[in-house]
Amino acid sequence: MRELTLGSLFDGLGGWLLAAKENGIRPIWSSEIDDFPMAVSKYHFPEVQQLGDITKLDGAELPPVDIICAGSPCQDLSIAGKREGLAGERSGLFRKAIDIVRGMRKATNGEYPKWFVWENVPGAFSSNRGEDFKAVLTEICKVKDEQVSISKPAKWENAGRIMGDGFSIAWRLLDAQYWGVPQRRQRIYLVADFDGGSAGKILFESEGLSGYSAQGFKSWQDAANGITESVGEAGSD
Repeated sequence: MRELTLGSLFDGLGGWLLAAKENGIRPIWSSEIDDFPMAVSKYHFPEVQQLGDITKLDGAELPPVDIICAGSPCQDLSIAGKREGLAGERSGLFRKAIDIVRGMRKATNGEYPKWFVWENVPGAFSSNRGEDFKAVLTEICKVKDEQVSISKPAKWENAGRIMGDGFSIAWRLLDAQYWGVPQRRQRIYLVADFDGGSAGKILFESEGLSGYSAQGFKSWQDAANGITESVGEAGSD
């Protein structure tokens, strides 16, 4: 089996890089602007190319990778912030990440990246009365289908998925306390599979993790199925 590769945007201290190596995925490059996190990342992952400021990157010129991860700035989406949402200077950088994905796929005739992973705070569900999370889903869907239309429910569920024409997106609210971290730290994790239906499989079919029982996973999957109906089948609605 061919080795999977990964690129990390908004890299911080290299969390995506560490996760990749722990799971047999080779990290190729990372993007970060703060000196201290960059130094930490360089120390632990000297083989990873550091690209610097995301605003100066062109996806068409980056080394192609199978997976692009992006924990875009959360300050404008968080309920603890001013709630400027995606219109804010920091959280609005999410769109730059999508531009990079688009540029790489165009340059590689749609081959790379195959997956996109996005992480952010739960406040993204309610930011701008739910319109910002709708915008996140819409922008990701449009990587594959420019005509897609996403309907916004009265309230975004903590888990859901979209099955499009040859692609899939799934999201799920996860809590770090179930992975050995001594604090309750909830975050949205979203996976987009641009060439298949594996997004839901990745987020909803990993039974056995501490704190997530088989019954609990069934509840998540039921929620996912329900939200699909409310947002529509991407590419056909």
